[in-house]
Order: sequence, then C-alpha cells, then structure tokens
Amino acid sequence: MPRVKVSVIVPVYNTGKYVDECAPSLLGQSLPADEYEVIYVDDGSTDDTLARLEKLAAGHDHVQVHTQPNSGWPGAPRNLGMKHARGEYVQFVDHDDKLGPEALERLYEHATRNRADVVIGKMSSTMVRPRRLFRYTLDSCTIENDELMQSMSPHKMFRRAFVEQHGLRFPEGPWIMEDLAFVTAAYLKAERISVLADYPCYYWMKRDDGGNNTRHRFNPRHGFWPNLRTVIGQVKDGTSPSDDIDALQNRLLHRLYHVEVLSRAREPEILREDPAEQRQRFETAREVALEEFPAAVRRGLPAVSGVRAELLERGDFAGAVAFAEHVRTVTARSELGAPHWQDGCLVADVTLELLRGDGEPLVLTERDGKWWLDPELLTGVPGTEDGWEVRDPLRMAYAELVVKDRDREDWWYPDGDLEVRLQPLGEGRSRLLASGRLRLDPRRLAGGRRLERGVYDVWAFVQLLGIDRMVRVTGQGVPGGPAAGPALTGGRLALPYRTAGVGQLALDMDQRLRRFGPDTAGAAAANAERGGRSLPLPYVAAGPGGPAPVKVDVSALTVTAEVVPAADGPTAALRLPARLKLPDGRHPVTLPKADAPVAYAVVRGGALLRLEGPAYEAGTGRRILDTVADNGRVRRVRRRLGRSG
Repeated sequence: MPRVKVSVIVPVYNTGKYVDECAPSLLGQSLPADEYEVIYVDDGSTDDTLARLEKLAAGHDHVQVHTQPNSGWPGAPRNLGMKHARGEYVQFVDHDDKLGPEALERLYEHATRNRADVVIGKMSSTMVRPRRLFRYTLDSCTIENDELMQSMSPHKMFRRAFVEQHGLRFPEGPWIMEDLAFVTAAYLKAERISVLADYPCYYWMKRDDGGNNTRHRFNPRHGFWPNLRTVIGQVKDGTSPSDDIDALQNRLLHRLYHVEVLSRAREPEILREDPAEQRQRFETAREVALEEFPAAVRRGLPAVSGVRAELLERGDFAGAVAFAEHVRTVTARSELGAPHWQDGCLVADVTLELLRGDGEPLVLTERDGKWWLDPELLTGVPGTEDGWEVRDPLRMAYAELVVKDRDREDWWYPDGDLEVRLQPLGEGRSRLLASGRLRLDPRRLAGGRRLERGVYDVWAFVQLLGIDRMVRVTGQGVPGGPAAGPALTGGRLALPYRTAGVGQLALDMDQRLRRFGPDTAGAAAANAERGGRSLPLPYVAAGPGGPAPVKVDVSALTVTAEVVPAADGPTAALRLPARLKLPDGRHPVTLPKADAPVAYAVVRGGALLRLEGPAYEAGTGRRILDTVADNGRVRRVRRRLGRSG
C-alpha cells in the first residue's frame, strides 16, 4: 500500500454549498488518490454541512470526516485533523478556498527534494494584492528572510514530524490570529523553508456571501490585543534584542507593528470606522505600541509611517485623522514608453511616481543639508509645524511590475527590475521615481511556462516613503487601440492593446477578446511589392528560435509554410516551399488550430506578390499593382527572381 504523502486538513463550520465548490479542487489532484488524504473536521455545524461531507466520504476512500462540538474558531478543528493525519506532510486548506490541480504533487516534490520543514506555495487571490515573496522559487531559506512575514496565513505545507517534534499546535477556542501564532512559531523553529512560486498552488477565494474565514480578522471581543501580545512574545523569545534597526528581531516586529498596530492610525481604517469605536482602538493600539515594541522598530520606519507612529504614540487621534486625510489623496502615476517587440518579448520603459491630491509630485525638500517631507502632507497636523525630517528617503522603498491573468486571478512577475532614485526638480525639491524596463515574454512568463489563452493586464506596485499603491500601467495612445503590433511567439498570436477607458497595457493571447485584423490594416496596406517565395509580414513580430508553422489554403489544397524572423529587422517573413506552383488568387494564411487568417497571400503568375492583413480591403492602388503584375514581362522577371532566391 503506497504511503500517504500528504494529509489535507480542512476545518468546516456551517459551510453549506461551499463544501461542494471546494471539494473538486481537493479530489481532482494530480497526486494519485492513494498517496494523499483529505481530512474534514466539522466544528459542530448546524446546517447541512455534515451531510454533504458524509456524502463526499462515501464516494471517495481517501476522504475522512471527523466531528467535534463547536469551538468557535478554526484552531481546534485543525488540531484534531493533525491527530488523525498519516501523511508525511500536512497541508491546511480553508473550506471556501481551492487548490491548483497540481498543487499537492508539486509542493510535495519541492518539499522532499529540499528536505523542507515548511513549504509556502504561491497564493492567488481575488482579495489581496500580489506578494513579492512569490516572485522567485526558493529551495531553502530561514526566518532571516523577513519577506516570509508577508505570508502569515496557515495555508502551507508542513512536515508532520517537524510539527510533532516541536509540539506546534493552534491556539483553541475563539482565539483570533491563531494562524499568526502557529505560523510564527513554525518559522522560528524551521531549519529550512522553501517557496514554490512558479505554480499557483492556493486560491484564496472571496465568497459571494462575504463569509470567508478571514472576515473577523480584527475583533477586540475575540482577544485581538492579548493574542497579539502573545505573538510578539513569540518573536522576542525566538530572537535576540538589538538596537540595530535592521536586526532580525526588529525586522520581524516591524511587520506586526505596521500591519496589526499602525493600521489603527492610518487610512482607510481610521477614516472609515465609527470615530468613537476607532478612538478606542487607537488608544489600545497606543498602549501596545509603547509597551511591546522597542524604539528601534519605530526608528526603522519609513517617513510617512514614522509620522503615523509619532501621532499614535503621543495619543493624537485628531492629528492622525488629519494626516490620514492627506495621505489618502496620494495617488501613483505610471508613464509607459512605446511598447515594441524585441526577441519575442514585449518591452517598454516604465516610470512610476507618487502624486499629491492636487496632482503635483509628492516631493522632498532640502534644508540645512537634510531632507524634509512634503509640507503639503503635514498641513493642519499638530506637532509638525517645523516639518518632518526624512533620515533615509529610500528606506524600504521599492517598486515592481506584475501581470495579472484576468481569467484565472493569477499574478506573474515579468523580467526586469525597477530602480528607485531621487530626481532633483530644482529649488531644493526632489521627487522619488521608480524606473526600469518591462520585458514580458509570453513563452515563459507563467512560472517558466507559456501564457495560456487569455487576457493579461500589466500593473505596478510602488512603495515610497511608507505609502504603497497599486497602479495600472498606462501610457500615450488611444484607449481601446493597439499598443504595439501583433506577434507570433512560439507559434501563438499575441495582441498588445490599451484597455478601453484608462488605457491600461494588456496582452491578449490567442484572441481571447481581441481579433486579429483591424489593428493591422494600415501596416498591411503599406507592404512593399516583392516577389519570390518569402515576403515580409511587417505587421507581425517574430520571436527567436525555429520557424513557426502556418498553413496556406490554396483552393482545396493546404500548403505547409513557415513564419521566420526577417533578415532585415525584428519583423517576420512568410516562407513558402520551393518548387510549388500556386494558382493566382488571394489565399488565407492561418496558424494551426486557429479560426481566423493571420494574413492573405496574393499570388500572380505563380509568384507570391505580397501579403495583406486580414482586414485589408483592396483599393485602387493595389488593383493597379495587380494589373501591372499580370504583365507577361513582369511575370518573367518575378519568376527569375524567385528561382535565384
């Protein structure tokens, strides 16, 4: 009997129909059914959840169902699931989420090859922005890689012997942040942590009734603040204190301070919640900040976060609200150079910056040899009348480009890094810019694999001075129109365009929404008249590598031809077989399995006269050229040229 490689543990409570929506992704894994098990633990459901689970178990030998009295939170059900687990590794899944079809197989292979205690699989989500933790696959790292703190949910794979060795368990009962406590303990104990970033393993889904497991992430009535102090204690117990702002303990505590504490003093929360309730949160957050976090954590904050922390820790609620009002108006702007195809990749220069609410750049001012935060952000904020010094303008500043698969909610990272720098504007003013080059390769963008048929939107994430924004990458050009010419990449059709409305750069693969034709009419009409068996397709870019096969339909005959890189530039050329007698006419050229031509081959006197785009309508000028081409002398010259080529 094969050993159980993975135990999937799913806590459920009053899940109803979402059991049936999640189950196919768990039961349809590429890992053989006798090599993994799915353990559902019902936490005292009062609806039909248990009946749905028992029906699943009756039809699948590798599904178990266990029950317990309601505990009020997922911790106890997960612990019970671990007691029944037989797998070498355990994978936690929430009842309303999904796994990628190959998730368990890939995660297990990555885990065993690297002898990892914890494996973090790439997460895709309809609810949160992408995390740079998933930019690269990592065979091995430890908690020293503080980017791990970007992923604190329990939806990971843990080596069961490691869990048992260290007695890792979730806090039980209505204990909010039980996942944070478990994962923090695991990170601190793990000797080797791996990251699998080249395949979407876990889909964190938003339920249509709004009832996903994380809806009560902040709830003081469930012990949020005491539980946070417990997690802070875990970090302190597992690391050494230091006054260095970049010491490990301070870097780990930064995440807890920024996400769990400083959120009470920043937008959108401080502007969205009832002021009376939010003031109480603010005061409690202040107590925790002063009592639990060393001064080095606050000193290590970027400028805007530092202002928030100062207002919080001196108890200035009104000042924090005023500052949040200013910061809320800050937006990000992208500038995109002209996209074009180069070596099979869509490339373009990209620049990002932050703008104030009035549309002007967010600036730093220089005074007395020091940098100071834009005074417009500090208007009406008590205690900042003399300005706010920015000791390190580049502190925690970064920017990155990301590409979203619109159909599958996956995020991918194209090649190319963005560099953050200070750009002088004159009169002692400078702005922070992030710039670099987008290089989008449709053949390998999806974790080393080619992009599937679909539409891919280009976004950027920027974090400057402690302000983070997601922004659509846009540029000059007509919204809804082409952003660059079409390309054959690996024999597949890629159509770059600007979306309607905002003009965001997007790439349509294999005509998911766009159609090949109208965008290429002008370029097709401009084709130069040439003869022979190979003619340029100046409206189609060609990727490197071998020829891309195409078909030329000639009456009832289908001729196999090739699209190859043109000798005189980055475009493509159509190459027909030698010694082939073609009848006169206008013959469609199609890709294999495509439903529309990529071009039309115009033949006169057995010679390939020219190529036209599929939207091309023959005009007077072309009819004159066709007439000339029918001249016997012209045909003889063309045939000689064809033989000599």
